[in-house]
Amino acid sequence: MSKPEHEFFPVADVAFTVCPGDDPKITERILAKDPETGVATRILRYEPGADSTPMGVQKHDFWEEVYILEGSFTDLTLGRTFTAGMYACRPPGMPHGPWRTGEGVVTFEVRYPA
Repeated sequence: MSKPEHEFFPVADVAFTVCPGDDPKITERILAKDPETGVATRILRYEPGADSTPMGVQKHDFWEEVYILEGSFTDLTLGRTFTAGMYACRPPGMPHGPWRTGEGVVTFEVRYPA
């Protein structure tokens, strides 16, 4: 199986839902998802003051590409802040996070199988 086919559509028609971890300040708008692998294309939003520390350092078994659309957040492990216009490409198993943001952040993410 793979992600479904979509022609252009208004992204705003897709509701934000709370991400795994159940922090209401961390939400996602799933644009496309493969139900078998769980890999997805999404908009991720951290509201001002969001902190993913309870979820710890993240590692995935899939590739993840992230582009920061607006705002900024800090990787607490690295002690580095990343801002709008920055991009990351993470191979499977690459540790990242946890994250904290004062101003909020919105990212565009594409995930695909290893």
